[in-house]
Amino acid sequence: MYYFEQVSSTMDVLHQLAESGAEAGTAVVAGEQLQGRGSRGRTWNSPPGGVWLSVLFRPPVSQGVEVISLRAGLTIAESVQPLVSEPVQLKWPNDLMLDGRKVGGVLCEARWQGEVLGWVAVGAGMNVRNSIPDELESSAVALAELVPAIAVEEVAHRVLTALRGLDLGEGQLSSGELRRFSGRDWLCGRAIRAPIAGTVQGLSADGTLLVHTAAGPDIQLRSGSVELAESPTAGTFDHAARPRYRQH
Repeated sequence: MYYFEQVSSTMDVLHQLAESGAEAGTAVVAGEQLQGRGSRGRTWNSPPGGVWLSVLFRPPVSQGVEVISLRAGLTIAESVQPLVSEPVQLKWPNDLMLDGRKVGGVLCEARWQGEVLGWVAVGAGMNVRNSIPDELESSAVALAELVPAIAVEEVAHRVLTALRGLDLGEGQLSSGELRRFSGRDWLCGRAIRAPIAGTVQGLSADGTLLVHTAAGPDIQLRSGSVELAESPTAGTFDHAARPRYRQH
């Protein structure tokens, strides 16, 4: 494990280590990220007091790469659940929710060597004791808001241990994983109005979002911006069942 007080991005450092031959399980942890990033090219506010880390995987095959962020989010949620009384929920495909607000997220980036999968970097960010910008207070939360005595080191240890224990040798999500995800599914049962009007029914084994529409059978969404239909001012949440992967 490599620890830095400050880096541009733990993902960038981990990719550099992977190029130099770092073994699976190698982790980069930072006290602060200056250029932390989330999905779809967004920036991720990563000040001191949060958990910012990335773990290296070298899957034997590329099957199952599409659902890595779902698997990572699930194991992270389960790892930190004992620390809080409120349920840690999952918002497809890579957000962790607490008390109706975002408390963490997962980002996966793959590197290919020709047609062969070289490695996958899984990044995790968790708001613990870090400050939340004023403009994000309605949509983001830190664990310390609900558990004032919570320690950053404890959360980091749990998240890192959970990620290192992930088995990426499987392909699609198993029935057990789908059942566990269903118990934490933040979107399931909610009415949405975009990218298609309907009611979210859950996940399929390949990680797509199932939406029931009045027009016919369930629709499988692989990407798009999910807009809740609860009110005219309901938030818009960008999702992509296929995590962002970069080829190299």
